[in-house]
Amino acid sequence: MKGTRGNRQRTSRITTWLAPIAALMLALTACSGGAGGGTTASGSDPAKAATTETESGGGDSGKLRDVSVVLDWTPNTNHTGLYAAVDQGFYKQEGLNVKILQPGAGGADQMVASGEVPFGVSYQESVTQARTQGVPLVSIAAVIQHNTSGFAAPQDRSIKSPKDFEGKRYGGWGSPVEAAVMKSIMDKEGADVTKVQNINMGDADFFTAVKRDIDFAWIFYAWTGIEAKLRGEPIDMLYVKDFSDSLDYYTPVLVTNEKQIKDDPELVKAFMKATAEGYQYAIDHPKEAADILIKAVPDLDPELVKASQEWLSPKYQDDAKQWGWQKPEVWQKYGDWMSSQKLLEGDFDYTKAFTNDYLPAAASK
Repeated sequence: MKGTRGNRQRTSRITTWLAPIAALMLALTACSGGAGGGTTASGSDPAKAATTETESGGGDSGKLRDVSVVLDWTPNTNHTGLYAAVDQGFYKQEGLNVKILQPGAGGADQMVASGEVPFGVSYQESVTQARTQGVPLVSIAAVIQHNTSGFAAPQDRSIKSPKDFEGKRYGGWGSPVEAAVMKSIMDKEGADVTKVQNINMGDADFFTAVKRDIDFAWIFYAWTGIEAKLRGEPIDMLYVKDFSDSLDYYTPVLVTNEKQIKDDPELVKAFMKATAEGYQYAIDHPKEAADILIKAVPDLDPELVKASQEWLSPKYQDDAKQWGWQKPEVWQKYGDWMSSQKLLEGDFDYTKAFTNDYLPAAASK
């Protein structure tokens, strides 16, 4: 991922449900891939399938079990713990030869829900939507404890609160959840969302767009916000979590599917033990972890990766008892909010959408 365009594409995938629910349902019957993973998206255009593979163990992996984990988008600092677990041999210590894949045309959720790969990177909102449609995704870890996304604008636009969105041009992608979040936080300020001019920004670069077409957009501070600082282009950042506890949801999360948990819980346990060690390494050694990501994905901007990693590493665990921990109330509140905004088509049982059972502390009991 180079610059902000990649981040913009990643942000877009967050609120447009990565893989359409209908496609997920078809995939459940069309695919019968093994729990061990190791494949790319079957039937997808090779040019759009996984283009980056990072393999643990190296050399002779005959005694290791091949396992794949598919990313939500192009590699970035949300994923550093996975790369660290490969580089430091944590997966190998658990008997695993792990490949890190970029998603095929159908998206990471589809690949995991179908069983084509056992593990992937997703988002709480995507899992919530999927569960209401009978798609058996299960979140097994929160990558970051608190939502680091929000609305950002160059400081010269004087956007200091949601009230200031009125009369401004918003660069978005037209998803229902995007519109609902904006309306929700503007309503709290007594502001009128109809006074916002919405412009379809697509995959346009944030920094180019705010100079030409828009006044503000939804970004991840850990990438675009850090880049703004490096570029000397200060922004005002309004984190959505600061306006509603319900919007402090987990993004991203690691997911598997119900069948994987039922058929091979030991694999889930081993994968999560090594992954937790990888993220703990990134927490404890942000500089070295950044170097690992840069080495694995040389197309990334080293300066941006290092600065992003320094900012993000403390936020992986933050105030949780351990990395990856998920609180029931976070899932319940966000599910209730989505229902209140008419973003869910069915009933949502938050107790089945996530589990902490395979995090090291719980799994060792």
